[in-house]
Amino acid sequence: MFGVKRKSTLVGLAFLMFMGIAVYFRLWAIDYNISIDDSELLRRQFDIANREAMDESAEWRLKYDKEVDRMNRCLKELQVFQNSSQIAKDASGINHKFAILQKENAILLERVETLKRQLEEEKLKCNSQ
Repeated sequence: MFGVKRKSTLVGLAFLMFMGIAVYFRLWAIDYNISIDDSELLRRQFDIANREAMDESAEWRLKYDKEVDRMNRCLKELQVFQNSSQIAKDASGINHKFAILQKENAILLERVETLKRQLEEEKLKCNSQ
């Protein structure tokens, strides 16, 4: 009796171990299928995120390029303004120098006239003596 009970316990234990292993493999197979689906889902999500990141990067690059173009245009306008300002300063300086030269010329013309008069007076003096 003791041998029959022991044998039936061992058979029951073997059956339970077999059922446990079968349930384990079934759960493993289900988890493996879910893992395959999850990896596919993760790969799709990664691809979508990667595309979105590339699109955002392209948008920022476009914004950067537009700002660089705008800055270059502003710099060119500033250089043109500075050049025209420098030309205006040079022109006003030239006008000032021209005015000074005209004044000097007028003074010199008056002096030439006075010298001519003095020369004429001296000639008249010499002729009268």
